[in-house]
Amino acid sequence: MKYLPHTSEELAEMLSVAGVKSLDDLYSDVPEAIRFRREYNLPEAMSEIEIRNYFDRLASLNDPLICFAGAGCYDHYAPSIVQSIIQRSEFLTCYTPYQAEISQGTLHYIFEFQSMMAEMTGMDISNASMYDGATATAEAAIMAMAAGKKCTKVLVSSTIDPRVRAVLETYAHFHGFGLETVGETNGQTDRNDLQARLNEGGVAGVIVQQPNYYGVIEDFSGMADICHNAKSLFIINSIIADLAVLKTPGEWGADIAVGDGQSLGIPMNFGGPGVGYMCCTEKLLRKMPGRIVGLTKDNREQRAFVLTLQAREQHIRRQKATSNICSNQSLMALYVTIYLSLMGKQGIKEAAELSYAGAHYLHDELVATGWFKPKFDAPFFNEFCLTYDGDVDALIEECADRGFLVGVKTDDSSILIAVTEQRTKQDIDNLVETIKSIREDAV
Repeated sequence: MKYLPHTSEELAEMLSVAGVKSLDDLYSDVPEAIRFRREYNLPEAMSEIEIRNYFDRLASLNDPLICFAGAGCYDHYAPSIVQSIIQRSEFLTCYTPYQAEISQGTLHYIFEFQSMMAEMTGMDISNASMYDGATATAEAAIMAMAAGKKCTKVLVSSTIDPRVRAVLETYAHFHGFGLETVGETNGQTDRNDLQARLNEGGVAGVIVQQPNYYGVIEDFSGMADICHNAKSLFIINSIIADLAVLKTPGEWGADIAVGDGQSLGIPMNFGGPGVGYMCCTEKLLRKMPGRIVGLTKDNREQRAFVLTLQAREQHIRRQKATSNICSNQSLMALYVTIYLSLMGKQGIKEAAELSYAGAHYLHDELVATGWFKPKFDAPFFNEFCLTYDGDVDALIEECADRGFLVGVKTDDSSILIAVTEQRTKQDIDNLVETIKSIREDAV
């Protein structure tokens, strides 16, 4: 049993091998002044049924809300079997295959993860995942700087997630390059401003988001050419589940595609963990951070998976490494790989279409109340931004008191609302009726 403690005999054997007489001897170098000598505040032991009842009572104190919030973290459904499959011994790990030749299960699903990410983004190459979407985007900026000659800055659309922007600023500060913001018009990247900034020169890359932070589906037609004419890379951060029906970064002509895979069924878990993905064109392969798993044959002509590229500081000189990231979200990469395998192309497409239909229905119902107006005259997918003629903070708080997480405040008069395939028509109707009731009670 993997969770049972060691027996006294096992402890004695280990201490003997270590050459010490007691567990306290292992801490002999720790100063007495900082050692904990009091009794631990632990409850009495409980039986299995007692502990189950205890946690049931704790769970009953929760006040679960029906979620209409998004802004980068979405309440998608995942088949229950995912949790079982990811615990299989040949797969389960949260870290890196350091002994790659015997980690065939881990390498296998990483290879499948890479294949699926490349197909979903329409790109040539995928690495074996990143920490999350924000750091993946920052690493893309570093890739652009490494690829650009005599470049000093990266341009970022003001329509990207502010949290991603914050991570970009941190990376830019410590890597010594500039980060400039491209303005927006009607909730979309301002092309005139983009062109003007590119004309100034020294731009290594341009980062945009699809759908963007406001949920708007931006039209990137010709934007890759604008960037390439200025010898800049075109980088797209995407909500990857939406790519089941939207044009892929590859179709837009992107050089690098990044983002978070949380929308592929990973539970919200109060905001994490997620899993970053990074894909690029083949010519940028040597600039990509992390590792890549490849498929080959062993000396018996049997299929084998191998680590083919590991330009990390653990394997080469630090100053020549493409990144200082020394791990990947392997457990979460496994999760989305199993999710995609079970859902299939049709399944993720249907989930996306249900999300789209639900969002547009809720949008129209809220606008029809007269209290909400579209903030932007632009197409959206499953998330939209509305202005509200009342107190946004009070609306969010009142809805929470009545069982709904209604959305995310973007400014004093605007709210960002998301709908996924988890939300039924009844859920949506109940939310609208709840908001009407809140307004009536306020009169």
